[in-house]
Amino acid sequence: MSVELDVFVGNTTIMDEEVYQFWLDGYTVNDAVKVRMEGGVLEECEASAEVLRSDTMDQYRTFQMCERLLHSPAKLANQLLFQIPPHRQVMLIERYYTFDGVFVREVLGKKLSKGTKKDLDDVSAKTGVTLKSCRRQFDNFKRVFKVVEELKGPLVENIRQHFLLSDKLARDYAAIVFFANNRFETGKKKLHYLTFQDFAFCAGQLISNWTVGALDNMVEDMDVDLEKEFLQDLKELKILITDKDLLDQHKSLVCTALRGKTKAFNEMEANFKNLSRGLVNIAAKLTNTKDVRDFFIDLVEKVYNFTRSIYLFFFLSLSLSLSFSLSLRHQVVWDRYMGVIKSCILKMYHD
Repeated sequence: MSVELDVFVGNTTIMDEEVYQFWLDGYTVNDAVKVRMEGGVLEECEASAEVLRSDTMDQYRTFQMCERLLHSPAKLANQLLFQIPPHRQVMLIERYYTFDGVFVREVLGKKLSKGTKKDLDDVSAKTGVTLKSCRRQFDNFKRVFKVVEELKGPLVENIRQHFLLSDKLARDYAAIVFFANNRFETGKKKLHYLTFQDFAFCAGQLISNWTVGALDNMVEDMDVDLEKEFLQDLKELKILITDKDLLDQHKSLVCTALRGKTKAFNEMEANFKNLSRGLVNIAAKLTNTKDVRDFFIDLVEKVYNFTRSIYLFFFLSLSLSLSFSLSLRHQVVWDRYMGVIKSCILKMYHD
């Protein structure tokens, strides 16, 4: 009995992007086949369920063999086992390192340790992200952290070059590394309304303005650690609230500038000293590791809650730009500090 077969020979590795996403999302082969069948792929390709299952299993095996290369993306371009076009390599890497916002929000600021990894079962149940996907994303965070934490040069650029990620994704990973290194608290109930992108924006501001790298772009740990000298200088801003004459002068300058220009003037005037004390006290305590961790809690409690009226953001803008009886050095420190605070508070405002 003769059997006719159609044979195709080629050297380019066939990869279905939809199946790749199923694999990344932690779907089993059976679940992936079910979704593909529901999507009408059998009718589209005129194939049997058995062929579809075989194709899905084959692609899963290919992705699993490629995974070790994705851990060091530069190796993907230099290996000879899989013939993968450059544009497809970019897709594989970018998707492999892409993460779920709800997942990263749960682990942001936590130590990237075995202890945290043990809790991923609970994170998976809470977020609806499969445990397999949670582990992949967590391992990616940890891998990037380990590679870049001791490198010289800009953090975002190091991530982009070593892991071949897009600029946007590299910046997101820079935020994750920065938060993990400084252990910022993000899990308290009063911070639940903030998204990962809110925190990522703030991380970008802190990295660009408060780290050693803000002044010198070729030092150790430049974008990971806050500049200690700057944090020490912030302690000297206590003079803004301990010197009554200076505090009154600052209030007078801001009130004169705002009188008649905002409906919230009376509210602003009444809260001026509390807000000023809150701003300065946050600054003065940042030499303490615990207070650095509580930075965003303090922002919400001591600044954000006083500026819930959008008109009071106008006050923040003016408090940044107004010069009063400060030494030039103190003025530079105040401007550097308030530039970040203003940007973060505006980003943290949710209507």
